[in-house]
Amino acid sequence: MKLKELLDNEVNSRNKKEELCVKNRPDPLIVAKRYNDEYISLICALFSYGKASSIVKFLDSFDFDLLTSSEAEIKDKLQNHYYRFQTSQDVIALFIALKRLKEKNSLNELFLEGYNPNKNVLEGIEYVIKSICDAYEHTSQGYTFLIGTAPKRDKNNQIKQIGNAPYKRWNMYLRWMVRKDELDMGLWHGVNKADLILPLDTHTFKVSTNLGLLSRKTYDLKSAMLITEKLKEFDCFDPIKYDFALYRLGQEKLV
Repeated sequence: MKLKELLDNEVNSRNKKEELCVKNRPDPLIVAKRYNDEYISLICALFSYGKASSIVKFLDSFDFDLLTSSEAEIKDKLQNHYYRFQTSQDVIALFIALKRLKEKNSLNELFLEGYNPNKNVLEGIEYVIKSICDAYEHTSQGYTFLIGTAPKRDKNNQIKQIGNAPYKRWNMYLRWMVRKDELDMGLWHGVNKADLILPLDTHTFKVSTNLGLLSRKTYDLKSAMLITEKLKEFDCFDPIKYDFALYRLGQEKLV
């Protein structure tokens, strides 16, 4: 079977709500889809590292109504919330920053400010990260890991592919927001699906290598871009439709 046929079959068979099951196939997207909200979805995406069942359990502990509550209430209700690298102060900082942003802008609008000039999703991501940092001043190693940092640039101010992380959680969030099918929510407008970048994680990195989508051995933004370009050979308009299938193939150790 040709690789495109294999992947297309996987996409078609997995593009169904049953793929998202809390008990058998936990995924943070389950929690995000429950609320169908861009701000709540971002929280779900940013905490999406580690064991999937643990991520879902942690996300289920949140009262997301706090995003419209007072800052005093946020501090009170989240004082005992922490997750792996993030302290309760990191969690509180994220909720307060997003609450402040939510009162003024949609995340879609903020993203487009960075994306539109060059149709570059990385510049859109950078703009949203900066907006979060500007909304509420808080610094810690765990918080920096959670929301990310601006991509490194070369002497011509172009974003470097080598030397930057793949921005997996942010690119996954964009997949949720921009694409629309049985899995992804498609809440945003104004972003071309063809511009999305594969949310490269350990599963998709290994599967992509095993399938011959990637010959490079380094886990970084360059590899994410190379796989994305390869997937464009199969569907130039929507290359990231293959992401969930690749992820599941790796998670289930089928490739």
